[in-house]
Amino acid sequence: MPLTFVGTLDRSAVSAALDEIRELVGSPEVARAWEQESALAGMTVGGVARHLVSQSECAVEFLTTPGPADAPVMTLVGHYDRVDWWRAPVDAAENTSIRDDFNHMGLAGHAECVEALVRSRAELDSAIGAAGPVTYVPWQDCSLLTDDFLVVRLMEIVVHADDLACSVGVPPPTFGPDVLEPVLALLAALAARRRGQTGVLRALSRCERSAGSVSAF
Repeated sequence: MPLTFVGTLDRSAVSAALDEIRELVGSPEVARAWEQESALAGMTVGGVARHLVSQSECAVEFLTTPGPADAPVMTLVGHYDRVDWWRAPVDAAENTSIRDDFNHMGLAGHAECVEALVRSRAELDSAIGAAGPVTYVPWQDCSLLTDDFLVVRLMEIVVHADDLACSVGVPPPTFGPDVLEPVLALLAALAARRRGQTGVLRALSRCERSAGSVSAF
């Protein structure tokens, strides 16, 4: 059975995750380092912060925007086969275009980023409450079951919060199990799809047989 969180996800976890990142995004450490290079090569701290905050913005937008009735509904893991950046090298255009777009968005400054987080957080609960059973993702021209779409947003929030914290030398936010456990399940499934099940299984279960990277990205 494909990995899915339909009917099991606590949707309030998305709002909880945003509440956890607010202090980090608004921190003086992030503000001071805004124009410096982040832990992600070629991406500014401001670019990482803006990418992080965009997860709540796109959640509000996509949850409230009906998609084409004939859009294919993909599985949570399977939809990554339509994501052009997933298997592309870091320096490929599929990835550098994302980097450049968010570096440009970051030029609006730290205060704008904090305001965007506050605004999208205020809109999120009603957007989730009004969402239908599927959510259209225009980037991949497909739909995801809404709970699975929200897990993708959770994963992006957790991963990029760590990127941002590492970039400015502060501890990452501590997320509760309702946030973290779906994220870890998705990352493990993606890692197995990309790296092969044996390597991921051994990395997670037998340190003496673990070898090489099993990163999902």
